[in-house]
Amino acid sequence: MFKPASALLLLGLPFALQAAPASSHTPMLATSIGPDVVQPESLHDWLVSEKYDGVRAYWDGRQLYSRSGYPINPPATITQNWPNTPLEGELWIGYGRYSEVAALINRHQTTADDWKNVRFMLFDLPHWPGNFRQRLTRLEALISTTEADNLVTIRQHSGLDQPALERLLDVTVGRGGEGLMLHRASALYQFSRSTDLRKLKRHQDAEAVVVAHLPGKGKYTGMLGALLVELEDGRRFRLGTGFSDTERAEPPPIGSQVTFRYDGLTTHGLPRFARFLRIRRSE
Repeated sequence: MFKPASALLLLGLPFALQAAPASSHTPMLATSIGPDVVQPESLHDWLVSEKYDGVRAYWDGRQLYSRSGYPINPPATITQNWPNTPLEGELWIGYGRYSEVAALINRHQTTADDWKNVRFMLFDLPHWPGNFRQRLTRLEALISTTEADNLVTIRQHSGLDQPALERLLDVTVGRGGEGLMLHRASALYQFSRSTDLRKLKRHQDAEAVVVAHLPGKGKYTGMLGALLVELEDGRRFRLGTGFSDTERAEPPPIGSQVTFRYDGLTTHGLPRFARFLRIRRSE
């Protein structure tokens, strides 16, 4: 049941304390580009793949971790045939089912049956030497020799020009995909954010931390009206659209991280037409 924020919640205190991450792996992060941006150079040195809306994960050869370094613990039978080579990808069930995966990895106990539809959609070998094209070749060869049917190498497209890139984006979004990833084929793995890895979507999205629950009015009396959220740079704004009635009755907890979609920035530099997408949970 929705309850208005208390004084402590309005101060933005976290709703729970988490242990320090167990993995020190720093992932290669993408920069975002919009669909109306002409690529700054020829696309001949770029490989393009679908961006799956799953939970990004890192397999160190023995243990599975979230992007932030927290352990993910599926039943041992799920990973028993995985190689002892570090892998990176997205834990994914299907289009529009991100919340199911996020909820699954946050459960303390799960069964193999709970994980039967989850696929680890692979896109890189983060500690393998060589450029991305070479790492991809090695990844495909490695996965082809495994007996694990829940490991899938994401298809990469090459030789695209700008019109072909836009058509692929339309097809991907049309079937429920989130967007595209552009990876410079000649780039080495970088343990940081890089312009050699680019994220292309129809809409922009970002993340913010929930600071307070603001009460609703009218038909939303007694429910959530809007979230007061804080961006990484400390700026705050109200996020009041995109919620289902269920989410308004049980809103994202104070201190949790949420993803929102927006269309550019206002004259004050805040997200324009921001709308809630989902809770990011402990990923």
